[in-house]
Amino acid sequence: MAVWQERAELIFKKEGLETLKNSHVLIVGLGGVGSFAAEFITRAGVGKITIVDGDTVDITNINRQLPALHSTVGQHKIDVVGDRLMDINPELELIRINEFLSPERTLEIVSKEYDYIMDCIDSVTPKINLIIAAKRKKVKIVSCMGAGGKMLVSKVVVKDISKTIVCPLAKQIRKRLKKEKISKGIKAVFSTEEADETSLKLTDGKNYKKSFFGTNSYMPALFGLYAAETVIHYLLKKENN
Repeated sequence: MAVWQERAELIFKKEGLETLKNSHVLIVGLGGVGSFAAEFITRAGVGKITIVDGDTVDITNINRQLPALHSTVGQHKIDVVGDRLMDINPELELIRINEFLSPERTLEIVSKEYDYIMDCIDSVTPKINLIIAAKRKKVKIVSCMGAGGKMLVSKVVVKDISKTIVCPLAKQIRKRLKKEKISKGIKAVFSTEEADETSLKLTDGKNYKKSFFGTNSYMPALFGLYAAETVIHYLLKKENN
């Protein structure tokens, strides 16, 4: 055990740390949700991680995204987050994929080599493609719904996609998945709080994104935390079964 994992070993136990070290997790999207999710599972001791994102840091990301600083504006998120993860755990086996995933590439990348997939994408079509690929390849996936327009941390929950309520993004996802004959079997992080409609802003539609809600500093991180907890709990529980 590395010295930096001393506190983790006390709660995960030696066997648990070994399980996490031998696990491979795919994280798609390194924004406000994904950057924190990646940080949490790295600090937990997951030994192999593949991160995917084709975006660069924008100054408007600073209020909520881990890689976003005035000094990193314009840099690729995959580089900023990846370097940070390696600085946390120099023994981490990290695979970086610097691209926005097309449907074809999503099917290529998703495979049974992953113990879990973390969907931290904030656009509907790429999100759908990732979930479909995970279901077809029979890989566990946790999908993060809309953190925008929300303020109350107590309203965030993790349930099967079929049990999501209130969240507009979750509703779109359910509707699209139904056409693919997928109705359940996907863990979803979502909030039961009504979104603040006055914080909605329309965009030019680039990168599959037509609009977005205002977002505070802590909600995306909380969604990432819940996703990380879901993955870590599964990996440790799986080892004990």
